[in-house]
Amino acid sequence: MSDANDEHMEELRRRIDGYDARIVDLLNERARVVVEIGQLKQRTNSPIYAPDREKAILEKLRRLNKGPLPDRCLQAVWRELMSGSFALEKPLKIGFLGPEGTFSHAAAVAKFGSSVDYVPMSDIAGVFEEVVRGHCDYGLVPVENSIGGGVVDTLDAFLNSSAKICAEVLITIHHNLLAREPWEKIHTIYSKPQVFSQCRKWLASAAKDRAQQPASSTSRAAELAAGEPGTAAIGSIHAGERYGLQVLFENIEDNPDNVTRFFVIGREAAKRSGDDKTAIMFTTAHKPGALAEVLDIFRDHGINLTDIEKRPGRKVSWEYYFFIDAVGHQDNDQMKCAIEQARAHCLQLTVLGSYPRATEPI
Repeated sequence: MSDANDEHMEELRRRIDGYDARIVDLLNERARVVVEIGQLKQRTNSPIYAPDREKAILEKLRRLNKGPLPDRCLQAVWRELMSGSFALEKPLKIGFLGPEGTFSHAAAVAKFGSSVDYVPMSDIAGVFEEVVRGHCDYGLVPVENSIGGGVVDTLDAFLNSSAKICAEVLITIHHNLLAREPWEKIHTIYSKPQVFSQCRKWLASAAKDRAQQPASSTSRAAELAAGEPGTAAIGSIHAGERYGLQVLFENIEDNPDNVTRFFVIGREAAKRSGDDKTAIMFTTAHKPGALAEVLDIFRDHGINLTDIEKRPGRKVSWEYYFFIDAVGHQDNDQMKCAIEQARAHCLQLTVLGSYPRATEPI
C-alpha cells in the first residue's frame, strides 16, 4: 500500500513540476510585454506606478478566482509580480518612516513588494521632502490609526508640501513579543510607549514582573533586544526577522482589529479608478457657521465624508486647518461643483489628491 501511495505522490509532484514550468514561461511572456509598456511610458514620460491600474488588476483577480486559493494569496502573488514589473520598467525608490523593520517599512513592502528600493527617513517631513525633490518616486506615510486616531506629523506635513496623495494602504497591526532567549530568562521588554499602551492587558497578566523600557521605534526595540541578554521587544514579525529574533508570543495587542491607514504620496495625481476618495485640506472664513456651511455643501451634492480631522494653523492663533476625506474623484462633476462652491467659504482650500479606495487590509 505504501508503494502505491508513493507512486501516486510522485505522479502528483510531476504534475506540479509541469504546471510550474508553464507558469514560469507565462510570467516571462508577461514580463516581455511589461518591458514594452515601460518603453512607451518613458517616451511619453508617464508614471510607472498607476494606482487605478493596480486596483483594476486586483479586482479582476478576485472575479477570475474560482478557488481553492483564497483571494489574499493571489493578490499577494500579483503584488510581488507587479513589483518585479516596476523593476523592469524603471527601478522605483520608495521613502518611508524608518528605520528598517518598523510597521511603516512592513506596510511599504506589503504595498510595493521586494523588487523596489526602499529609503528610510528619520521623520515624516523628510519623506515628503524627498518625494517633492524627486529623490524618491513615492513615499509611504501613516495617516490614521483605528485606536490612536490621526497622525499629526503627516497632517502637518501637508501644510507646506506639494506632494499628492495617490493611493491608500490599510495594514492590520499585530504586536508580538520577540527575543533571542526563552521567556524565563527575560527581565526587560523594549518598545515604543504607544505600543505598551496597546498591549496593556497582556503585559499586566503575563509580564507584570518584567520591566518596560521605552525605545524610539519598534525596530530600535528589536535591535536592542538582539544585542542585550535577558531582553525582549514588542514589535512586528518583520522586525523580528530583520534582527534574528524568535516570536515568543504572537498577537499580544489588546484590540485585534488595530488597523493603520497609510497614504502613498507622489508628485502626480492618480487617475479615476471608479471607486475613489478625495482628500481636501481647508481653513474656513472667520464667520459663524463657516465650517457647517462647507460640510453642508458636500452633503447637498450627495457626497459622503468618511473622515474629518482638525489641526491648528502655524501662523495665526486660533486658526485651524480641516482635513476631510470625501467619497468620489476630484474629476467627477459632483465633486468639482462641491469643491468650487466650498472655496467661497474658505480662506484656503487645497485638494491633496484623489486615490483608489482601499476596502480591506493587505
